[in-house]
This record gives sequence, C-alpha cells and structure tokens, in this order.
Amino acid sequence: MLVLKTLGLFVLTALAEIAGCYLPWLVLRKGASAWLYLPALLSLALFAWLLTLHPTGAGRTYAAYGGVYVSVALGWMWAVEGVRPDRWDVIGALVTLAGMAIIFFAPRTA
Repeated sequence: MLVLKTLGLFVLTALAEIAGCYLPWLVLRKGASAWLYLPALLSLALFAWLLTLHPTGAGRTYAAYGGVYVSVALGWMWAVEGVRPDRWDVIGALVTLAGMAIIFFAPRTA
C-alpha cells in the first residue's frame, strides 16, 4: 500500500510541476493570456508543497521523483499535446522508473 501511495503522490507532484511550467509556455510560445501565470504560480506552489509530503529525505525524494516525472511528462505529451511517445520514449521512461524504484524502495537500515 505504501508503494501505491508513494507513486500516486509522485504522479500528483509531477502533474502540478508540469502544469505550472506548461501554462507559462502557452503564454510565451503560443500567445495565450498572461492570466495563465496565476494558475501556473499556484500549481508550482502546490508542487513544492507536495514534495514535502514524501516520507524520506529531500535529496532521495528529488532523485526518485525525477524518474516518475519523465513518465508523467511523456503521458502529458500524449494526452495534452497529442504527440504519441515512440518506442525510445517508452524505453527511456522504463529505465528512469527502474532507477526511481532502486533509489526509493531499496531496503535500508538507516
């Protein structure tokens, strides 16, 4: 259960970060309304807060989070931007998830 809770928290954290960065991208690259900076700011604040909810040290959390972020970013690319990941994207995501699992779920005594 802890594994599912942790992965779910990582996914929510990644979605908050991606949304917080994607909205300014829309303003700067696509000419969207500057009002999108407000939800972007809130989303990035949510992202920072969600990172504090993880049960281990910040450095290990950030390292493991990076693996999940890659996978969620590729899902965002497909769902929001309409660009389907290719096999190299999928292989890369699997490698980063394997690294994330090693970092975050390795049995440790300290």
